[in-house]
Amino acid sequence: MDENLLNDMVAAARRAGADAAEVAYADRAALSVSVRLGALEEVEREESRDIGVRVFIGARQASVSGSDISAEGRAKLIERVVAMARLAPEDPYCGLAPRERLAMGGHADLDLYDPTEMGAEALEARALAAEETVRAVEGVINSEGASASWSSSVWRLVTSDGFFGDHRGASFSVGAQVIAGDASAMELGYEGRTTRWNEDLPAPESIGAEAGRRAVAAVGGRKIGSTTAPVIFERRLATSLLGPLIGAISGPSVARGVSFLKDRLGKPVFSSDITITDDPHRRRGLGSSPFDDEGVANHPV
Repeated sequence: MDENLLNDMVAAARRAGADAAEVAYADRAALSVSVRLGALEEVEREESRDIGVRVFIGARQASVSGSDISAEGRAKLIERVVAMARLAPEDPYCGLAPRERLAMGGHADLDLYDPTEMGAEALEARALAAEETVRAVEGVINSEGASASWSSSVWRLVTSDGFFGDHRGASFSVGAQVIAGDASAMELGYEGRTTRWNEDLPAPESIGAEAGRRAVAAVGGRKIGSTTAPVIFERRLATSLLGPLIGAISGPSVARGVSFLKDRLGKPVFSSDITITDDPHRRRGLGSSPFDDEGVANHPV
């Protein structure tokens, strides 16, 4: 869907009684292949198109989404979301982002889109190469399989404040998981990588070798007694470590009083030795985007 159709939906929502509205459109295609023990196990293709509409009537708001982008389907979405907004409870904080904060005009080119489209045979060869390497690692006794995937997506947003923005991205990934040890002690080992550009993805053989190394290294591990000691976390654990923090500082969690940090505004949470940087403009970054989901201009924090 182009900008004109999205603007037509915003106008239709206003005619139906909404004070303000925003419409988002997403188009995604993806292909993934998995293998196990040197044989093809699964091929999955996904293609989806979705429209999301959010409207505001006074201090009330509602949002709906659907995959029917026909004229009739779009009209039903507008009718439904406006009816829902009329019945929604009042929220004094709801509304479109202030116009002065929107990313109006040109957006940074973050190099998120690689036009390369991977076919099933190429992805299968990549997955087989990763698994063949990991199965050859000494100490590995079985395979849980390997996989490779490709995806491409487009996202567009229009608001009744005159904002229009779009960006597209691609991703390429490969991963492998195996079992090492013997009948008395077995351990799983996994390694996987995802990148925006195909050329940045490590060789599947290196992914397989690392998965095997992790599995073998875990065999014979033992627990230590309770103690106070420095702990070094691997980079791949960053998401799981920071996930609870991101959820706790999100607006809805704080507004509803369900965040464990709801009374910590302006107070330190981590040691002064720890610095957390959110950089949405990282070139080819998996989490990068030129603006946020409401069209607000983002920047490193």
